[in-house]
Amino acid sequence: MDTKLKQHRRRIAVVTMGVKLGDETRGYTRFRFLSELLVSQGFDVDLITSSFQHWEKAQRDTTKACYQGLPYNIVFIDEPGYTRNLDLQRIHSHHVASKNMREHFERTRGRYSLIYAEIPPNDVARTCAECAHEQGIPFVADINDLWPEAMRMVVDVPVLSGIAFYPFARDAHRVYQLLSGAVGTSDEYAARPARDRTAPYPKVTVYVGNNLEAFDEGAREHLGDVVKLEGELWAIYAGTLGASYDVATLIRAAALLEKRRCTHAAARAADGDADRHRPFPPVKVKILGDGPDREKLEALAREENAPVEFLGYQDYASMAAWLRASDITVNSLVKSAAQSIVTKIGDYLAAGKPMINTGSSAEFRAKVTADGFGLNVEAESPEALANTLEELARNASLRKIMGARGRAVAEREFDQRTSYLAIVNLLRNLL
Repeated sequence: MDTKLKQHRRRIAVVTMGVKLGDETRGYTRFRFLSELLVSQGFDVDLITSSFQHWEKAQRDTTKACYQGLPYNIVFIDEPGYTRNLDLQRIHSHHVASKNMREHFERTRGRYSLIYAEIPPNDVARTCAECAHEQGIPFVADINDLWPEAMRMVVDVPVLSGIAFYPFARDAHRVYQLLSGAVGTSDEYAARPARDRTAPYPKVTVYVGNNLEAFDEGAREHLGDVVKLEGELWAIYAGTLGASYDVATLIRAAALLEKRRCTHAAARAADGDADRHRPFPPVKVKILGDGPDREKLEALAREENAPVEFLGYQDYASMAAWLRASDITVNSLVKSAAQSIVTKIGDYLAAGKPMINTGSSAEFRAKVTADGFGLNVEAESPEALANTLEELARNASLRKIMGARGRAVAEREFDQRTSYLAIVNLLRNLL
């Protein structure tokens, strides 16, 4: 009976060039978790990914035992690799991976009932879309960033950028035309294909989110490792130290706020007017993460004499403990950032702390206000950010209310165990 049921299980190809597997310490878990969920929901899954580990910038040893004996089957696609997140070497590397991906689907024609692939990288997604189209099976795009829109934030030279980014726009257009359904990590992303096609398509928004149980367990396990002085307030940033993320403004705001606090204290001592110079606790900024801008940001913190500590990359469980010990979380992006609802949001909300958002995404700014878990601030303004940090530092009850609302949103909308079932239902309908 079991063998007969096994023969009727549909096999899905889940394609991602960036995923944390086995004993790896860095990377995203979205597609690994989805693969596990699909297997538990009655599908067979090939998780198809790169031989190159994006975060470590190193080739995987694909023979390691930790990649074997899993509920799903891992297929490694050869990719030469690269050293930087945005350069010609990475473009070439994805191009080679795309060609090898096509060869895999041609060799395994008839094996899959549906192909599910992330975009970006756009050329890999295009290969998946075209192979699904040629084989007459559904293709679903998981849209978690917009290329070339996001690239224009880093390099935007009139005419030249349009020429340089044309291949990315061409590939995205083809993907959006061929897809059978779309999953977006925000409403904006889920709706993006409509600009490149006239035919309607089924779509769902499923935030990247997290596994709340794993977050809570990590926080409990490592909270004792986090030492916090009595009377301190911590504002925390977790994530990449790179182009899109405006950590420099956070550093300047921290320095400005500390000068303001010291000025209040001096004035209070001078004239004795406690009401006019009401004190507020010192706000220390903790920065978790690493990236190409770290040295420059550390130099800025020294130059500004800012109360900022760089803690470097933390594994997920340790990060959860730092977030839980914090008082304020900061989603700090530059004005031109194309990001909508980024990966870290699920973890920030899970921590149960108020969030300051400088991101310009209209969708997320509206959510911050409507759900009441934080405050929106003008991007790239140290003064505005310092003002909001002071407002939250002075108001413990507001911090508590916003934090509780954030945790409720995390449980309702960001827990992968429940939110990802919308993806499963979409795939079932297409099959």
